[in-house]
Amino acid sequence: MVLPLDLLEVSINREVSLLLKDGRLLTGKLSGYDQYMNLVLEDAREEKEGEERRLGKVMVRGNNVVSVALL
Repeated sequence: MVLPLDLLEVSINREVSLLLKDGRLLTGKLSGYDQYMNLVLEDAREEKEGEERRLGKVMVRGNNVVSVALL
């Protein structure tokens, strides 16, 4: 079993996909995180209801993240 913080450690500077509580899907390069699973994505893109938006650099609070996947 992989622990969440261990997965984040090996995912630094790699492309990840985040599923958020409100149903949005964010993808981007993981550039940082902390012990609360707050995440920083660079070149982030948001997908909601089939539409895609470019967001640039974003910080996502850990309590909004449902799942993290490596791409």
